[in-house]
Amino acid sequence: MVPRESISRILEDYDRNNIVVATLCSHTSLQIFHGAKLEGFKTLGIAVNQNTKFYDAFPLGKPDDIVRFDSYADVLDRAGELVDRNVVIVPHGSFVEYMGTERFESLEVPTFGNRNVLTWESDREKQREWLESAGIEMPGKVSDAKKIDRPVLVKYHGAKGGRGFFIAKDYPDFKLGIDDTQPYTIQEYILGTRYYLHYFYSPIRNEGYKVADGSLELLSMDRRDESNIDEMYKLGAQEELKRLGLFPTFVVTGNIPVVVRESLLPKILDMGEKVVLRSLELFGGMVGPFCLESIVTDQLQFKVFEVSSRIVAGTNPFVSGSPYSDLVEPGMSTGRRIAKEMRLAKQKDMLEKVVS
Repeated sequence: MVPRESISRILEDYDRNNIVVATLCSHTSLQIFHGAKLEGFKTLGIAVNQNTKFYDAFPLGKPDDIVRFDSYADVLDRAGELVDRNVVIVPHGSFVEYMGTERFESLEVPTFGNRNVLTWESDREKQREWLESAGIEMPGKVSDAKKIDRPVLVKYHGAKGGRGFFIAKDYPDFKLGIDDTQPYTIQEYILGTRYYLHYFYSPIRNEGYKVADGSLELLSMDRRDESNIDEMYKLGAQEELKRLGLFPTFVVTGNIPVVVRESLLPKILDMGEKVVLRSLELFGGMVGPFCLESIVTDQLQFKVFEVSSRIVAGTNPFVSGSPYSDLVEPGMSTGRRIAKEMRLAKQKDMLEKVVS
């Protein structure tokens, strides 16, 4: 982990009137670049063997410049080039997953948010410790695969976009699908509707829904289209399909906007508040966007199965705002909200509070 003191020294040498917002050319980069431009920042795309021609089709989301690397190790080796450009990196799921948590933590470039959260986010056992100690209900954990006696969801550690996750109903089913080379967790499978809740926590703004010394915002929500699992459920023939060598997968291929019934909003904000407060106690708190990935049962109870402590791809349908962010500030995407937080931090001379 790069010491905060090192990042503070780098920021001291920055021209704070010419900060450049940078991210990996993937995941949520279009809205990050678009939002940064709207807030007056220059933008830089980081490409690691990515094809970036697609940006030409979306000029308002195209970065002002692109720097190319041969590998993620190369990004580490050439971190000084990013510092020389006055860069603040905005992390997202693909960036952290592809680079690896340890490498990302050691990248000596100012980064939006608190990097201490990555250890808690990438390890599913630590996630459970964080969420349950915050008073959040989670699906039950199955510690011994041989004791599976009901449907369970098997999930690998890290942000993988659903790749490799699978449902098992017993131990033979589990053995059929498991990859023993990766760390995993086994959770009770909960029947209900999956909603992904997109929040933003600002430690430097205390208007609105106050939490600790800052404020919490609910920016948007989505559901996910997940590769072939949805179609297999419609077919109602999973067992036969497995015998034919076709296995359900949860690989996310798209995102669908959601508006929940209004009576659920107090519960949703309360969950976000609890998670933020516990994060302050455990590792100094989250900064910026995070997502609670939840299931709502037919009893209108929330079960949270994961927390993502960064911008998630489910925010992409809301480049021009959502029904929720429009009631805070019209036209506000999560990407733009990140840039607005950086602009506000500059104005208040509090950049070190939102960058690590």
